[in-house]
Amino acid sequence: MSTPLRGMATLNLYAHDLEAADAWYTDLLGLPPYFRVPGGYLEWRVGDDEDELGIIDARYRAPDDATAPGGAVVHWHVDDVAAALADLLARGATPHEPVRERGHGFRTASVVDPFGNLLGVMENPHWKRRHDGAPVPPVTTAS
Repeated sequence: MSTPLRGMATLNLYAHDLEAADAWYTDLLGLPPYFRVPGGYLEWRVGDDEDELGIIDARYRAPDDATAPGGAVVHWHVDDVAAALADLLARGATPHEPVRERGHGFRTASVVDPFGNLLGVMENPHWKRRHDGAPVPPVTTAS
């Protein structure tokens, strides 16, 4: 039996200062969290698909978790990676990876948010086509 992954349900990040994370992400996203557990958890619904972004108080991080930024980077679709990167840096994030051309119209960049989490942004033509209602062509590569 296989377990098909049907889509991202919730991305959880950690913050040592939940109030500061609330203010920073509320400003970044332009809306307050829709769900709160006082002193422990905040959650927003983000973007066209209302993907869930949660911030957990770092006191609840597993003891073995690394505290330095690293691991997987979730990339959020944006219309202009360079502008999004500049905006994130102006808000106090620090550079992690500059804008990179990935081919076929894909461009990425990433930052470390003020709470030590990796945050990626991406121009993704497949995401854009799907959300603009156009069919998504298969990716082809040169042989």
